Amino acid sequence: MKYILISIAMFWNLFSCSGAKSPDWADKGRYLQENNMLRAAGEDSLRVVMMGNSITEFWVELHPDFFPVNHLVGRGISGQVSSQMLARFRQDVINLNPRLVVINCGTNDIAENNGPYDEDITMDNIISMTELALAHHIEVVLTSVLPCDGFSWNPSIKDAPSKIKRLNQRIMDYAAKMPNVHYLDYYPSMTLDGESMNSDFTDDGVHPNSKGYDVMEGKLMEMLEKLKNTNTSFQ
Repeated sequence: MKYILISIAMFWNLFSCSGAKSPDWADKGRYLQENNMLRAAGEDSLRVVMMGNSITEFWVELHPDFFPVNHLVGRGISGQVSSQMLARFRQDVINLNPRLVVINCGTNDIAENNGPYDEDITMDNIISMTELALAHHIEVVLTSVLPCDGFSWNPSIKDAPSKIKRLNQRIMDYAAKMPNVHYLDYYPSMTLDGESMNSDFTDDGVHPNSKGYDVMEGKLMEMLEKLKNTNTSFQ
């Protein structure tokens, strides 16, 4: 299964880089049926939406039981960059009326899935998603980009670690000054050398495997428990 998932991700990344554009560029309709079902079921005050790319999408595939047990809703789409996530943020986050959103993005921006990487634009998209969430009384967790030393579908990117570290620093600094915004740092737990993902936690250097998701789940649940214990608005 893990090799099938990785192959799908590679295909999507290659397709995205080819410049092909579908009418629904941000894939706003991807989770239409699931979103309608959640909305029809009514408000869940514990609901947490996980907004992301293939790293989030494969998490649901590899550890499906982790999500419903913890009131998590996976809204990851393979290959997406931050601008696509921003475009579908209303459909996949705001309209679900969650208590919290966890945003993980930046990997595919740095991989240049949708054109040249511009750190300022990526950060602007992250800030815009955060501001949209806060305006709708949704608390925000911004996560670090996972460690990665290169992308097999775009080997021209030679400086991925330095770009990831700079973006992570900006995300952390932004979260530190914003009320109801928190920073979840997966990075140190997912690397041994400070540059690449721990080989025990990945099969392709970019996407976590089951062991990698175990580590991320520990960090995420630690964060959620902390919020529940210290923030009455999240209880």
